[in-house]
Amino acid sequence: MHKRALFIVLLAALGALIVVGAETAKPKYKPKDGYVPDAKTAIKIAVAIWEPIFGESQIASEKPYRAWLGTNGIWIVVGSLPEGYPGGVAMAEIAKEDGRILNVSHGM
Repeated sequence: MHKRALFIVLLAALGALIVVGAETAKPKYKPKDGYVPDAKTAIKIAVAIWEPIFGESQIASEKPYRAWLGTNGIWIVVGSLPEGYPGGVAMAEIAKEDGRILNVSHGM
């Protein structure tokens, strides 16, 4: 019976350590304006995501990039093409609050 009680105590202690460790792993700092505070930052993040997926030369050909913040706190970032040029552009949706990449696509 003594070994069983010791096992239960050790198991409870291990559970407590896991809970404490999970609590300390949470971020302590959150910027007032979110991790993606402006269009310039959103564009930099989008380009960093697009280049490995679609290729550096393709993404460079879609300058200038435009970004706007939706009412839902999501940055929409898109490339551009010369007027009348057939094709699509890269698009990314990025959460202002925490920088999560919500969607990435490229029009055809």
